[in-house]
Amino acid sequence: MDIRAPCAHVCSMGSRPVFSPLTGRGPMLLWLRPQAALGNTAVYRATSSMKKQIRQLLRHRDLDGLADLAERKRRALGQLISLTFDSDPLVGWRAVEAMGVAADRIAEDDPDHVRQHLRRLYWLLSEESGGICWRAPEGMAEIVRRRPRMFDDYVSIIVSLIGQMAEEDLAYFRPGILWSIGRLGPLAEKEIDAAEPEINASLDHHDPQVRGIAAWCLGQCGRGQLLAGREDLLSDQCPVDLFEDGDLVCLTVGELTRRVRVAD
Repeated sequence: MDIRAPCAHVCSMGSRPVFSPLTGRGPMLLWLRPQAALGNTAVYRATSSMKKQIRQLLRHRDLDGLADLAERKRRALGQLISLTFDSDPLVGWRAVEAMGVAADRIAEDDPDHVRQHLRRLYWLLSEESGGICWRAPEGMAEIVRRRPRMFDDYVSIIVSLIGQMAEEDLAYFRPGILWSIGRLGPLAEKEIDAAEPEINASLDHHDPQVRGIAAWCLGQCGRGQLLAGREDLLSDQCPVDLFEDGDLVCLTVGELTRRVRVAD
């Protein structure tokens, strides 16, 4: 009679438990032979060790170190996805930033690996994936802006999310999509016209995070003139978190609007 050992795969996304990468709908027990269980434990330890190493690099914003690691061990690119859910918001955002840096280095020799990663991020936008990645749009944008010629087909995919995603999903993704469009900036010049109505509507959203990032997005895309006459936004003192230059800064909607109008 075979002796089998149970192994449950569970990961966490933010504050709600998600069981992945197996089903995403609940804990699933895999009955493994003892040898397989031991092998799985070794893989888990190696993955955990790499994750800790990457997290330290992110805390110190050592982007060169992350690129070197990803070049040697390409699974580091996948580890960055899980780190976007880190309990420290700054680490999570730096994981997004590092995704672009790591992908840029890997693409030098293996662009197909990066394209596969982009497909995975897009897949992780859907419930069918079994584990939604809330920062998938930002990760895709960071990769594309580093290698625009290689992955320019993803520009339209990212920008179109603001108009094509269901409203119930946009409730969670809208700020990140707006940030992603802003990061693409001039690269999205052809696609921005179709998305402009949704970006404009975001200026009147009840969530100040959405209002502020929408104003910032228009500035990054060279559409700051659309903020002309918006005195209501200039006087809006609600706080907004913006990730730029490797740090999270807290500004107000008014400050972001003023910054765009001055630049314009």
